[in-house]
Amino acid sequence: MNKKLLRRIGNHWQVYCFLILPLIYLILFCYVPMTGVQIAFRKFTIRDGIWGSKWVGLTNLFKFFDTYNSLTIIKNTLTISLYNIIAGFPIPILFALLLNCVRNERYKKTIQTITYMPHFISTVVIVGMILQIANPRVGLYGTLTHALTGSYPNDPLGNPTVFVHLYVWSGIWQQFGWGSIVYLAALSSVDPQLHEAAIIDGASRWQRILHVDFPCILPTATIMLIMRAGNVMSVGYEKIYLMQNNLNLATSEVISTYVYKIGLGAGSSVPNYSLSTAIGLFNSIINLILICTVNAITRKLSETSLW
Repeated sequence: MNKKLLRRIGNHWQVYCFLILPLIYLILFCYVPMTGVQIAFRKFTIRDGIWGSKWVGLTNLFKFFDTYNSLTIIKNTLTISLYNIIAGFPIPILFALLLNCVRNERYKKTIQTITYMPHFISTVVIVGMILQIANPRVGLYGTLTHALTGSYPNDPLGNPTVFVHLYVWSGIWQQFGWGSIVYLAALSSVDPQLHEAAIIDGASRWQRILHVDFPCILPTATIMLIMRAGNVMSVGYEKIYLMQNNLNLATSEVISTYVYKIGLGAGSSVPNYSLSTAIGLFNSIINLILICTVNAITRKLSETSLW
């Protein structure tokens, strides 16, 4: 086997040369930084460095669970992430199936362009739009409410319950068009003969979507769901941090924002690098367990899995 591999490399060495730069990048930026994970098990100080800091084992992780709001932070993270998956995962699939039914190419391309555009809007701009629209005084929400009721409403971003819905649905609006690209690509590979046979058998358009198109994109959807499961505990801190305030902190404080505040000292006077690293490592381990579990389940229930 080794001789065959060496012979293949020798015959196609030019192609293998293209792997050198990506391999170097992977080693330098993915594997070498992993040595810093040990900060989670040390009482890290910049003066002593990684190797000179005192080893404390799992003390930092236990310290996180001993904090008064640790369970609330984990609960908020899971709530927002699962809500985002349940509400947002089916929408790109449905949109792709519906858009695939459009026969007018110009109309189809126009819809695609319009729905793709929000993806390229930066997070800061999106949050700025949310703050402007939801402003209870001068925003669209406040102006319409005042015009209809004669009084100004309360600030929706100050309501912890409303915050979750604003965060999730604004993200769905921004990403559902871009997320449908994968499913549209999968639908383009559907054999036209399957549709022709279904039409001959008298199948309606809805029946063809249900029995021809959907089964063809189901493996792709399964892979995407497995990948989403691996990010259940990872809620990006940028958007939440920008939308966060003292009034909605009960539902908006998640692991990523907590790690940011602890690690950079935004939530305290002194940065705690060891604690933030321990929380981040715990987060990554949970994500690894989830993606392995979901992958094993899908492999048993179907023939589709990541590995």
